[in-house]
Amino acid sequence: MALIFAIFFIVFAVIFIMGKGDKLIAGYNTASEEERQKVNIKRLRLLMAGISIFTACFCAVLPIFGKNSNVAIGASMALIAATIIVVILANTWARKK
Repeated sequence: MALIFAIFFIVFAVIFIMGKGDKLIAGYNTASEEERQKVNIKRLRLLMAGISIFTACFCAVLPIFGKNSNVAIGASMALIAATIIVVILANTWARKK
């Protein structure tokens, strides 16, 4: 089951890298045209592709090492930290100046 989720996130990453999938980005798809003009969409797509790949790796590796609770906790903390970093970058680095 985890492998299916990993494939799902890899497909998302490919869609974002190809320059598609803007409608899949939460917040961006509901923003007004004025708000969308403030966002560097190429950078935002790059961030979304990166977190999708990271999540795919997390989904693929966790079942293998998940029996060890220390590895599961460490991997979960890494995923949470990566998500926080992506949120910060999406609100700073991916904004037009």
